[in-house]
Amino acid sequence: MFGKFKYHILLHLIILMWGFTGILGKIIPLDPIPIVWYRVLIAVVSLGLILPLLKRSLKLNSFREFIYLGLVGIVVALHWVTFYMAIDLSTASLGILCLSTTTIHVAWLEPIVMGRKFSWIEMALGLIVIYGIYFVSSDFDAKEFEALAYGLTSALLAATFSVFNGKLAMTMAPSKITFYEMLVGGVFLTVLLIFRGEMNAGLLDLVWEDVLWLLFLGLLCTSFAFLVTVELLKRLGAFTVSLSINMEPVYTIVLAIVLLGENKIVGTQFYIGSTIIVAVVIANPILKRVMRKSS
Repeated sequence: MFGKFKYHILLHLIILMWGFTGILGKIIPLDPIPIVWYRVLIAVVSLGLILPLLKRSLKLNSFREFIYLGLVGIVVALHWVTFYMAIDLSTASLGILCLSTTTIHVAWLEPIVMGRKFSWIEMALGLIVIYGIYFVSSDFDAKEFEALAYGLTSALLAATFSVFNGKLAMTMAPSKITFYEMLVGGVFLTVLLIFRGEMNAGLLDLVWEDVLWLLFLGLLCTSFAFLVTVELLKRLGAFTVSLSINMEPVYTIVLAIVLLGENKIVGTQFYIGSTIIVAVVIANPILKRVMRKSS
């Protein structure tokens, strides 16, 4: 009993760390692309060192697998970049709230990619989420609408790589998937920084506080969180883990209020919309479970 309880605590610590990634977008004084570049770089180096020690093979069966993983890796990188762009233009609360709309896109993407039956319940919940976004954005200015566009794009990209990773995981180890996606995502962002003229000495001009936050983001929030989550899936089951992850928006908004004082920036309409969206996100897996039992 206690053994399982400690895994629940560990799971929520991981989710809290994920919730903190949005806060770091405000704390670290870097543009979105460099933040993600550092995150991916630290993650791929740490995974490249840790996975062989854990005897996890990184060998691919074909070059086609590498191309497939690479394309998904670019989507992951763009997802993080657009997520931090939304936060940079507005608030951490808005960024994570937009990310809650990922389930809307999963509802129509999964039937196409995975060949499963279309869920009208998921689509109905998605429409309720859109209603929540209406409340959130009712008093936005032009800059905040731009942030909303980036945030919703980030959610679409998150749904895309989640669905394709679900398909890849049927035939490939999650550790292998993550390593190569981080590797290609890092190469893609390096090329992007060179193209934008930002790959220079200024990129390395960091104070120790920034370095520590970036290490926290890359090592704990990415590499460590990934490895632990894979183990927790075995211990607690996919449903418990997915249901608990729905608490991430709640944790982020609470952290944003405590650490960034965002309650002074956003108004009542934001919290009405937030409540609607978070309620739908939490209700989604519960309704699915009930439907499965009744069928």
